[in-house]
Amino acid sequence: MKIAIIGGGNLGTAISTGLLNSNFCPAENITVTKRNIVTLSKLQEKGINIYSDNVKAVTTNDVIILAIKPFQIKEILEEIKPALKPNHLLISVVTGINLEEIKSIVGSEIAIFRAMPNTAIAIQESITCLSATNTNATQIKFVENLFNKLGKTVNIDEKLMNAATVLGACGTAFAMRYIRANIQAGIEIGFDAATASLIASQTVKGAAELLLTLKTHPEQEIDKVTTPKGCTIAGLNEMEHQGFSSSIIKGIATSFNKIG
Repeated sequence: MKIAIIGGGNLGTAISTGLLNSNFCPAENITVTKRNIVTLSKLQEKGINIYSDNVKAVTTNDVIILAIKPFQIKEILEEIKPALKPNHLLISVVTGINLEEIKSIVGSEIAIFRAMPNTAIAIQESITCLSATNTNATQIKFVENLFNKLGKTVNIDEKLMNAATVLGACGTAFAMRYIRANIQAGIEIGFDAATASLIASQTVKGAAELLLTLKTHPEQEIDKVTTPKGCTIAGLNEMEHQGFSSSIIKGIATSFNKIG
């Protein structure tokens, strides 16, 4: 199937690059649109089709991914609506725009997906939350396969999309802040900044991979490195005394209340 990405910004570019690098489809089967196509010259050099005409992109492709700003959604959907056919697959990665809003413009004959990836999609390590309407099992499998090439996917009830945004997208910033604190602490106890950054980043990556690979609970992995009267448990207890877990929970809840 041929894929058109409407919107050649950071997210649209990351998706196209990820699909190409993962061999999901050849470059000639990918189209990216942007008004100023000059900025997409690097994609064009890789063989990806670059259009400034959204309608042309829709007409010549099977899967349409909307990677635009929320304020553009109504204008773009009304622009491409005449070119949309019942066999098209429409995927929105637009924050805050629900399936019903999209369906109210394009109608109920087209399969519509809503996807919430995060910035790690640029290196094919995103967690992408999916919900859909007017779809069948084959279409769902195709979209899952597409985003699995860009990381991992999970299907959720659409009412949880705001929560998914906070946990999976805002969560990247929260994790980065933890890593930054680790780096600062590493410098304080003797490392140069570059070495502290490498150790902190790889440690967090390894910890996450343990949970994903072994499918264990974090506490099980914590138990493996906490010895009686050891330095690990002393540090953990001090962090908890200072409100470590509660501050993270409160921060996530605050972000969720804000987005709601």
